[in-house]
Amino acid sequence: MKCLIHRRAEFSASHRYWLPELSKSENQEKFGQCTRSPGHGHNYELFVSMWGELDQYGMVLNLSNVKQVIKREVTAPLNFSYLNEVWPEFKETLPTTEHLARVIWQRLEPHLPIVNIQLFEHPKLWADYKGAGMEAYLTVGSHFSAAHRLALPELSFEENCEIYGKCARPHGHGHNYHLEVTVKGEVDARTGMIVDLVALQSLVDDVVLDPLDHTFLNKDIPYFEKVVPTAENIAFYIAKLLREPILKIGAELHRIKLIESPNNSCEVLCSDLFDTAPMLSGRMGEPALVG
Repeated sequence: MKCLIHRRAEFSASHRYWLPELSKSENQEKFGQCTRSPGHGHNYELFVSMWGELDQYGMVLNLSNVKQVIKREVTAPLNFSYLNEVWPEFKETLPTTEHLARVIWQRLEPHLPIVNIQLFEHPKLWADYKGAGMEAYLTVGSHFSAAHRLALPELSFEENCEIYGKCARPHGHGHNYHLEVTVKGEVDARTGMIVDLVALQSLVDDVVLDPLDHTFLNKDIPYFEKVVPTAENIAFYIAKLLREPILKIGAELHRIKLIESPNNSCEVLCSDLFDTAPMLSGRMGEPALVG
């Protein structure tokens, strides 16, 4: 019997984004405030995922041994370090979150049966690396506030209440939505980036957050005049908005996660979405194409 296990670790380190072959203005345009000398720091949070057979003691691995391997190979050399200088891998390629996740994989793979490295630079920016060459995943988190009402216009108030409960009340209600946008791409051998982070964050702001924030979705967003703004449909809508713009900046939209409340969230895996996955009509359990 096989099982997936995760081990958490943390370290604090600083880094700087700067390419000597570029001018000061070119570096600032590409990396923004991350060019400041002598650098800036983060409290990194690391999750190492491992897969294997349960042994006679009911364990995939002895977690005490795992802890020591991660400490020896990763956290001890990186903690309170200047990343640009601590490992040779960062001499040629900048120590971005996604490249750092990749190098951590390379350091741990000879010792542990890892299947994923997830590295948080801060709670709204993290990378995943799964051992696929230069391919990595980068996630940016953000939020917006909006109101909505869940109801199908062809149904009576009573019928809508049977489907949506209190969410069908006529004047709507609001949420502070937390949005996670994950992109996939190749780590650039020089910049260490799979996408221009400044461009990605600006794109999410301009295409999604600014238009949706502080709106009544049913009335202010034309798309939701006919589509019930469930969390699922909002996530699909955001995926449709972001797919092409993200391709234009050199990455692929991989996943949208929308957290409506601490008890309610949904995820859209975008690799198959535009070929096979239907969008939800808003009726529970009844898929239909919309839009």
